[in-house]
Formats: sequence, structure tokens, C-alpha cells
Amino acid sequence: MATKLTVLSNGSLRVEGEDIQLVDAQGNAYGLGGRERISICRCGLSKQKPFCDGSHKGHFEHDATAFDLPAPKPAV
Repeated sequence: MATKLTVLSNGSLRVEGEDIQLVDAQGNAYGLGGRERISICRCGLSKQKPFCDGSHKGHFEHDATAFDLPAPKPAV
């Protein structure tokens, strides 16, 4: 199964896959305990950042609707 990221409306980023690796800014891996699904905080309210703890409920609004990004600018 390929890794899949889902932007949830009014919520987190759900990450699903068989071999998820999440690292901090220094490249150190978070211990995920073998999980094949995690949720990443988007609202900034979680006490377990970068993981979602549900603190966004009633405090974060975003209608997740897919769209296409424009083509990248050519390298100079």
C-alpha cells in the first residue's frame, strides 16, 4: 500500500501506509509503535504536537476540497 495523506475537513492530516516514518527537524524518528495510521495536527492546539489529539474540535475550520496547483516556475 502506498503512503496516503488525507486532508480532513475541520481536522488533521491523516497519514496511512505500511511503513510510515516521521522525523523531526534534526532527522530523529518518532516512535510510532508500528502504527499504519497516524493523524498530524494542523490547528496548532494539540498538546501532543506534531500528532493530533482532537483539540481542534470547535476551534478550527477548513473545508478540505482538492484543487490543482499551478505549474512550478522554471529554474533560472
